[in-house]
Amino acid sequence: MQTERFVFPGAQGQNLSGRLDSPETPPRAYALFAHCFTCGKDVLSASRIAAALAERGIATMRFDFTGLGSSDGEFANTHFSSNVEDLLAAAAHLRSLGRAPSLLIGHSLGGAAILAAAGQVPEAKAVATIAAPFEPAHVLHLLETDLPEIEARGEAGVTLGGRPFTIRRSFLDDLRNQPEQARRIAALGRPLLVLHSPEDATVSVDSAEQIFATAQYPKGFVALDGADHLLTRRKDADYVAGLLAAWAGRYLPETAAAEIAAPPPGLVTVEETRHGKFQQTVQMGKHRILADEPVAQGGFDSGPGPYDLLLAGLGACTSMTLRLYAERKGLPLGPVKVTLSHRKIHAEDCAACETKAGLLDEITREIRLTGPLDDAQRTRLLEIADKCPVHRTLESEVIIRTQAAEG
Repeated sequence: MQTERFVFPGAQGQNLSGRLDSPETPPRAYALFAHCFTCGKDVLSASRIAAALAERGIATMRFDFTGLGSSDGEFANTHFSSNVEDLLAAAAHLRSLGRAPSLLIGHSLGGAAILAAAGQVPEAKAVATIAAPFEPAHVLHLLETDLPEIEARGEAGVTLGGRPFTIRRSFLDDLRNQPEQARRIAALGRPLLVLHSPEDATVSVDSAEQIFATAQYPKGFVALDGADHLLTRRKDADYVAGLLAAWAGRYLPETAAAEIAAPPPGLVTVEETRHGKFQQTVQMGKHRILADEPVAQGGFDSGPGPYDLLLAGLGACTSMTLRLYAERKGLPLGPVKVTLSHRKIHAEDCAACETKAGLLDEITREIRLTGPLDDAQRTRLLEIADKCPVHRTLESEVIIRTQAAEG
């Protein structure tokens, strides 16, 4: 699984923290996941479902709503409408990257928000809710003991999920003044899958029955027997992800992965993602990774840097070469570990170098050889390390030809 981290502007102007979990191969589709009330993008249910969907070819974006997790802003200044607007901002961000979400998934109050936002995401082909309330105002039941103080003082400190939050009267007013959710559901115009546990003690399964009864066909209802509201058991999250991938497969576009042809063996393509200044997608046959720079250098640190990749190539080649030699000679070589570093040095400090002016690149390679080897065998293996093809390439004269691509 590949992971991209990024920030984008939310409904109130603050930067929101997002994460996109993608399969190793080009994804068949993109999904947008809305987490539960006061949760964050890294809550177990969200992270496990996103990872399981990535294994099934669906890249899934999850993010922290304003004032939660790693996102900027104050939770006390948010409400249900701002959550819906944050969802639309997330969809717009994916759209700007050419990754508009075709599957919308919402958990708990995030499910209610997804139902409210779906009509404004034209690319969405299918919608799914998990443990979602029929009406957003269901949240008022969680605040029942605090409502008098919030109404009287305009705000109150409450404890939700073991964490303190400030809830203001504006939050309550927004919930009470929401457009009729039944109309939104009836006008959804997309296939809907409703997932809910009959044992859910936070949001009654009656809500799921109301959502299902209100929605138009095509629609489906799956009872998550034995699951709790937050899907804290891994097997429940994996089950939900499997259901989502199988159900949505008939509605999602089939061309996303097919249109992205993998480069032939020996050819590497590198392309900007347009996430920040430096992030790149590196495609090597069927393999895909991200390249980036550290945060201190202006990147997102979402992948190795160019010199990291260079060192990785040398290290992998070194270890592979040693393994081939040991097997051919019957040497009792155990696991090999190669540690590399790179730095710039003054040419005048290199006694063995012909160049005596300016800066040179110095790569330090430390090789750990394990196994019952004698001194002669260890010495020979270190000599063989210098014969790995990438080592030879780096120390030989290399010609790089640059030309403009046609079209």
